[in-house]
Amino acid sequence: MKEISAGGVVYRKTGDGIQVQMIQDRYGKITLPKGKMEPGETVEQTALREILEETGIEGSIIKPLETITYQFQLSGIGQVDKEVHYYLVEATGGELQAQVEEIRGVEWLHPLDAWQQQTNAGYGNNDAVLKKALHALGYEVK
Repeated sequence: MKEISAGGVVYRKTGDGIQVQMIQDRYGKITLPKGKMEPGETVEQTALREILEETGIEGSIIKPLETITYQFQLSGIGQVDKEVHYYLVEATGGELQAQVEEIRGVEWLHPLDAWQQQTNAGYGNNDAVLKKALHALGYEVK
């Protein structure tokens, strides 16, 4: 079985510079908003819908960042081949609001603080995604 999801690294420009959005998932891990593609959607539409649903923020896709693939076992189904498309997304509206059914919290962070949270408490396969997004925003991290 194959499952396709999409999401993004969301950023906004403020008077103090750029901020990046990070979420805490229901397992307590730091991650990026993403979710499953619905019938009739493009991956870009999925990314923007999931960001809005999970975080309350409307956005505009700036560019693709990375596609991650991995496998996991699903009870009663077996092996699932997962494909997640990530985009760099600029916030264009909405109000920051965590979708409590899906995630524990969402916040805006300085880009280097977002990177620190990712490397300390995030999923390893998101490191490259966030690194590419930060590079595109003018921040270099190791």
